[in-house]
Amino acid sequence: MTADGALARMIRSSAGRRTGDAEERCDLCGAPIAADHRHLYDTGREEMLCACRACSVLFVEDGAGDGHYRLVPQRRVRLPEIDTEPLGVPVGLAFFVPRADGTVSAHYPSPAGATRWEVDAGAWRRAVATCPQLAGVEPEVEALLVNTARSLRHHWIVPVDDCFRLVALVRREWRGLSGGGRLWPAIEGFFTELRSTA
Repeated sequence: MTADGALARMIRSSAGRRTGDAEERCDLCGAPIAADHRHLYDTGREEMLCACRACSVLFVEDGAGDGHYRLVPQRRVRLPEIDTEPLGVPVGLAFFVPRADGTVSAHYPSPAGATRWEVDAGAWRRAVATCPQLAGVEPEVEALLVNTARSLRHHWIVPVDDCFRLVALVRREWRGLSGGGRLWPAIEGFFTELRSTA
């Protein structure tokens, strides 16, 4: 998955809404789209696409688009606490995206974007064994989102576009060497919103 392309699109979208730039358009048909539009994962190009309501409805059924486009789900599930230390998380805020080939990529938001590394396959299997709900995470379009920073214990299954929104938020709000005074309240607001939509 090319997180950089999806991230760049989300940042442009966020900036456009703040400055009143031209409205966003559907990547399939070119129609104007609402701020809360759905996303498709293009398996051929490995990137996220913005979709208007009419186009997103075409991909609701599994197998639509012959597997080329996959509609990003909307479910958000709070999980019990998971021991993520064996997954190699160097920071308290990270997300894990399983891929169709069985591998898992991990990412953490930073002021430069999403830093990525590969998760040890055995460590991921052990995490799934302790939390069987992780076995149902849809490859490429859902993620395990973890926030253990500041003594928090948030573990979620979320749509992958939520993760890219979080990366964009960190880039936008980060100030100085440690993030500044706006970063953590913004992250807390993000997780408050997650709880309200779960």
